[in-house]
Amino acid sequence: MRAVYNLLDCAHCNFIQLLKMTKRTLIQNTRKWHRYLGLLLGIQFLLWTIGGLYFSWTNIDEIRGDNLKNETKELPDNANFISPSAFLPKLLKDSGSLRSLKLTTVLDEPYYEVVYLSNNNKKVTLIHASKGTQRSILTQKEAVLLASEKLNVKADVTAIEFLTETGHHHEYRGRPLPAYAVTFNAPASTTIYVSESYANVQTFRNNKWRIFDFLWMLHTMDYQERDNFNNWLLRAFSIFGIFTILSGFSLYILTSKKYRSRKISKV
Repeated sequence: MRAVYNLLDCAHCNFIQLLKMTKRTLIQNTRKWHRYLGLLLGIQFLLWTIGGLYFSWTNIDEIRGDNLKNETKELPDNANFISPSAFLPKLLKDSGSLRSLKLTTVLDEPYYEVVYLSNNNKKVTLIHASKGTQRSILTQKEAVLLASEKLNVKADVTAIEFLTETGHHHEYRGRPLPAYAVTFNAPASTTIYVSESYANVQTFRNNKWRIFDFLWMLHTMDYQERDNFNNWLLRAFSIFGIFTILSGFSLYILTSKKYRSRKISKV
């Protein structure tokens, strides 16, 4: 019997040692993963925080350039406009697919902006709302006039660029091409983009917007097109974040005095 008791006592001691080793290994592995994930996520959390501070401490109207924009001119109430039926049948005889039709102004002249499909390609035509004539293509001089007309401060033009293509990271990405980029110096310090086809100002871009756009790319973690919230890198980091939080909770429980005393008392 004594030999049996000694054997059981030895087995009990070995079991306790095994539990201690298993727990020690578990704590070491959890701490290692928590440390590495914390370092990896910490960098991204820092970038998210910097971006959040910039987003919350800047005026979105100044970023968009709304503070520099003149109000859109209203059309006169007593204007004698022709009916769209006077030009639409001829314009759509080959395509027959109208996408949109609206009244607008170009350099104080009223026009119908007609967007339609032709051979499965979207096209834009401007028809004078009173004369019924089709507007010729926008010139560089007219683009500068449109940009200056939209700007509510006096500033000199420093550069004019004609764009026929843009990349995924260009500040004019995703908008109608070709377009003129008209850059003004202080106090505007802004580039105004004018569409050649639509003959209108599409957007304002300034240094505040460029900082915003760069931080937004870091925020969404979309390093290809900047605006995709469903990219796999962001999804992976969200999962890593959950693992980091769970590993932190596990370390707290495994290294707490109450947990250790409870395990010892059970054994």
